[in-house]
Amino acid sequence: MPTGPKVGAEEAGVVVDRDRNEQGRAQQARPRDALGRPLPYGEVGVEPISEEPLPPEETLAYARELLDAGRPFAAHEALEVRWKSCPEEERELWQGLAQLCVGLTHHERGNAVGASRLIERAARRLVAYEEGDGPTYGLDLGELIACARDRV
Repeated sequence: MPTGPKVGAEEAGVVVDRDRNEQGRAQQARPRDALGRPLPYGEVGVEPISEEPLPPEETLAYARELLDAGRPFAAHEALEVRWKSCPEEERELWQGLAQLCVGLTHHERGNAVGASRLIERAARRLVAYEEGDGPTYGLDLGELIACARDRV
C-alpha cells in the first residue's frame, strides 16, 4: 500500500476535461436520460435545458411542460436556474419548487426515502414562504405540496 501523499489528477499528468463556462461553472456536457442520470459519452440523451434565466411565468410554464413530458429532473434544473438568479426575497419559493421536482425525480428513480425527505423539505420551505408576502405567481402552494405528497 502506498504511504506517500496523494497525488491529484493534474499532478499525475491526467488531463481532466470538464466543460466550463466563463465563470468556471460546469456545463451540461454529458448526455443524460429523462430522469437526469448520466449516460456514457457518445450516447444520445434528452435535450439539455437552457441555462439562461427566464422570467417567473415563463419558468413556471417551462417547468410544467417538462413535468408533463416526464422530465422532473429537467424541471428541477429550470427552476434552479430561476432560483439562482431571482431576487433574494423569492429564493425560498424557487428553491422549494426545485426541491419538489427533485423529490419527484427520486420517486421516479425508485428512491422512496429520498423522495419523501425532499418533498417534506420542500414543503417546509414553501409553507414558510407562503406565510410571507412574496409573490406566488398564481400558484397554489398548498395544492402543489399535497399533489407531490400524494404522488410519493
